[in-house]
Amino acid sequence: MIRLYSLLRVPGRMRVLHPRMGCCLSSRPPITVPLKRGFCISAQRRADDKPQPFKHQLYESTQQRLKRERAEQKRFSQHQTQSQGGRYAAIMFALAFFSTGAYFLGSLKPAEFPTSSTTSLLDVEHVRHNISPSNLQAAWADFVEILGKDNVSTENADLEMHSGSDWSSYARKENERPFLVLYPSTTEEVSLVMKICHQRMIPVTPYSGGTSLEGHFAPTRGGVCIDFRRMDRILKLHNRDLDVVVQPAIGWEELNERLSHEGLFFPPDPGPGAMIGGMIGTGCSGTNAYRYGTMRDWVLSLTVVLADGTIIKTRQRPRKSSAGYDLTRLFIGSEGTLGLVTEATLKLTVKPKSQNVAVANFPTIQSAAECVTRVVEEGIPVAGVEILDDVQMKCINDSQATTRHWKESPTIFFKFAGTPVGVEEQISTVQKIVSATTGCSFEFARGEDEMEELWSARKQALWSVMSMRRGPEDHVWTTDVAVPMSKLPEIIESTKQDMTESGLLAGICGHVGDGNFHAIILFNEAEKRTAEAVVHRMVRRAVELEGTVTGEHGVGLVKRDYLQHELGESTVDAMRRVSSCPLAFGCCPLPY
Repeated sequence: MIRLYSLLRVPGRMRVLHPRMGCCLSSRPPITVPLKRGFCISAQRRADDKPQPFKHQLYESTQQRLKRERAEQKRFSQHQTQSQGGRYAAIMFALAFFSTGAYFLGSLKPAEFPTSSTTSLLDVEHVRHNISPSNLQAAWADFVEILGKDNVSTENADLEMHSGSDWSSYARKENERPFLVLYPSTTEEVSLVMKICHQRMIPVTPYSGGTSLEGHFAPTRGGVCIDFRRMDRILKLHNRDLDVVVQPAIGWEELNERLSHEGLFFPPDPGPGAMIGGMIGTGCSGTNAYRYGTMRDWVLSLTVVLADGTIIKTRQRPRKSSAGYDLTRLFIGSEGTLGLVTEATLKLTVKPKSQNVAVANFPTIQSAAECVTRVVEEGIPVAGVEILDDVQMKCINDSQATTRHWKESPTIFFKFAGTPVGVEEQISTVQKIVSATTGCSFEFARGEDEMEELWSARKQALWSVMSMRRGPEDHVWTTDVAVPMSKLPEIIESTKQDMTESGLLAGICGHVGDGNFHAIILFNEAEKRTAEAVVHRMVRRAVELEGTVTGEHGVGLVKRDYLQHELGESTVDAMRRVSSCPLAFGCCPLPY
């Protein structure tokens, strides 16, 4: 037994612990004092009670402790039963809260950038677009707020016009047409439109002149079409610097007409109606390419709106710069897959003081090609060298596209430019080469009107073949390839023979001065496979001769599958990585 001889101070009274019993004498209700052995003793008894045996006190204390433990267990059980539903709800809430938080924090961390330098087609994620009616209708309201109702069209005629053309090699499907057509007027408006399309995942198809031949503006994914027709101004002409800043919907013909008053000249000259935006997109050239080069040689700088609406300028106006990547040339020929061109700074040259045109006829297409090769080897700086075969010349006569009747034999059109003395010297030298390569005739223009008449035949090549259609079921397939100059006679001769054996109405024309020629084929649905085979063999020959599947038309939708045959799978994979790089161009919604 432990003896306690201490005093416990209690507010208002003093308790005295009994030296033997371990209890205190007090007038308060009984309390129990725990001891080291795990039991307690009643600390007070009334004066008349008899002392109880220790054993009895032990049983009584044990019984009270058990009662208290059972009561605690009962209360705990009741509490557990009552709060089980609440606890379950709390646990579910906690799980949902932490899961949401974890997802949010995870989304803040950007995806790991691919370590490979190329992206194969098998690894490309499917492009996700939202072209649901509700999404497009909601976007319509946003577009109207930016451009005004008059510049957001859902007219059926507009939608049809922006879906394809009669001269395109790509036959569009019935469901391939835009939901609406937009007509912005500034770079800032294009940026706002692209931000909406990026947020809503709406595919975009750019459109300027609509003269492309390989299905470039066919809206295969629907969405919206951005027509740049309201962006057709010359923004700034720098006469002394020989450059001009223009918007994308000005045509090259109109541009040269305005520049002629200043004695200046923009050389690239593709088909009539072509506009600067599309010329940049396809990297075109034209009849002046032999002397002046292609579109890539005449663009100094571009203002481009990227897929997410970001506006960039590729460089300043100097003729040369080694500041960073040449983004200008990267966008030239990208056909809208990297961004939308809204301004272009173009190089100019001085308008030639003297020009002339000559026409020469040959017995065979191969002898005509041999003549062109000789002219190039001699280094004669002619402005242009164009070839039309006998079929093309017959179509021009039958369609009465020009005012004169032509000899229906392979014909070369020469364009000369320079000083009056220089032009005369060029004509004399070329005439000698024509005679040496079995040329049948050589005629040069005696004045301005005759020069325009002679050259007009070359510009009417496509339209003359289209006029030969037998009915609405006929289609025109216009395609091109280019090879090194030494290989030109070989490929033209074999392609001409293949066309003749096919039985199709098919002609050859082109800018043969730089090894580029075109095939124009008329066919209907029954003849489609034959036409496809002719084009396929023509392209295959060009690649085998170290040439290209397209010299100036661009890839479009028709020649996508030919790219890897020319460049190799790894090169195409590298192009795919550039076009899908999230750091450079965002998630581009533009159709390939």
